[in-house]
Amino acid sequence: MSVLPKGSSQMTNRVVQLPHGVRYIKSPIRNTMADNQAIEAKVKDIIVSVRAEKDEAIRRLSLQFDGLSLQDTEVSLGEREAAVANLDPQTRRDTEFAIGNVRRFAEAQLGTMTGLEVEILPGVHLGHRVIPIQRVGAYVPGGRYPLLSAPVMTIVPAKVAGCREVIVCLPPTANPAVIAACHLAGATRIFRVGGAQAIAALAYGTETVPAVDKIVGPGNAYVNEAKRQVFGPVGIDQLAGPSEIFVVADATGDARMIATDMLAQAEHDVRTRVGLITTDHALAKAVEQEVTAQLATLSTADVAGQAWQDYGEITLCDSEEAMIGYSDSVAAEHLQVHTADPHATAQKLQNYGSLFVGPLASVVYSDKCSGTNHTLPTMGAGRYTGGLWVGSFVKTCTHQWMEEKGVATVAPPAMRQSASEGLEGHRRAAAIRLSLEPLS
Repeated sequence: MSVLPKGSSQMTNRVVQLPHGVRYIKSPIRNTMADNQAIEAKVKDIIVSVRAEKDEAIRRLSLQFDGLSLQDTEVSLGEREAAVANLDPQTRRDTEFAIGNVRRFAEAQLGTMTGLEVEILPGVHLGHRVIPIQRVGAYVPGGRYPLLSAPVMTIVPAKVAGCREVIVCLPPTANPAVIAACHLAGATRIFRVGGAQAIAALAYGTETVPAVDKIVGPGNAYVNEAKRQVFGPVGIDQLAGPSEIFVVADATGDARMIATDMLAQAEHDVRTRVGLITTDHALAKAVEQEVTAQLATLSTADVAGQAWQDYGEITLCDSEEAMIGYSDSVAAEHLQVHTADPHATAQKLQNYGSLFVGPLASVVYSDKCSGTNHTLPTMGAGRYTGGLWVGSFVKTCTHQWMEEKGVATVAPPAMRQSASEGLEGHRRAAAIRLSLEPLS
């Protein structure tokens, strides 16, 4: 899941040039890169205010942006428990079902990350430890819909990783059911602080909101820009842009199912990017017709239809090789595979946020409850990173220790290299452990 920027108004109308062997059946009329200069300046001002005025700035900005005057931004334990008690029983069961699946998958992932001790040379011992980040901040967006799965995806893996504290910020107008989901997922503290001011508070701390070591979670354009500006003193997971779904398909693809999945993602926001990449012309035309037909009865067609009109695309590829190549260049956040042998196709794909192999694997299952994380890279970032996972909440830190025979092996080349670089202090530090000479 990626919550879409809402602050950008100027969009670049340049459509990406397609590679050889790929042509549009339906092309997007806009791309998702927006002019961010106005947002950058506004966010900078917000961050400066929060750093200087702390809680007072939070209260003023909450009144300005949310229309709420809050004296106490923290959600009390009583309020948290009341939110859970008031949660619809079936909704609670479904939320706990999702928590359980995300927890089990995160535990299995953590099990693959082990400490290491190796004697790389006689007497030279190297290793690493997998250490939990102590305090993380999870931003939970408000947005168009109360996404109960959002806190599950950020809080549960952090708890599994062993983070001591998970500090949650969410907009003051957030649905109480989202507060309940935060509580059930294991949030340490919850604050009614949204937008760029929440990111600033988590990064630098206020009188009530503690500063964290890393900030995770999606948000709108202001949240995204704030994460970019505070990165350095505090870590971030990634910079999430407009949500994306693409489908790679051959002639075996089901047009009705593909159109349904594309529109399911398109209803997130009017800037959602949706696309079909196929080798079959008949399927391309059938999906285009299905999208039009389904929009006529979709209750969220005002959003999904705008996204399809502006950012939807269908590309026809001359070969499977061209289809794979174009998909890898897009590096979609969500990538579904609808081919005759989806597992074989999946093995050829390299760039994506999360992969959905075969027609029975829908993005909606991952978005809600199946167990993989829905906080994923967008805007081509799948070329170099994956999404949020339990490994996002730990550090792999190396160490070493030496025996005398190890020093005898590594000191001489370290001394020679230091000397050749003109670093006399380095050479001495290597030499003293061999007792080859005095320091003066």
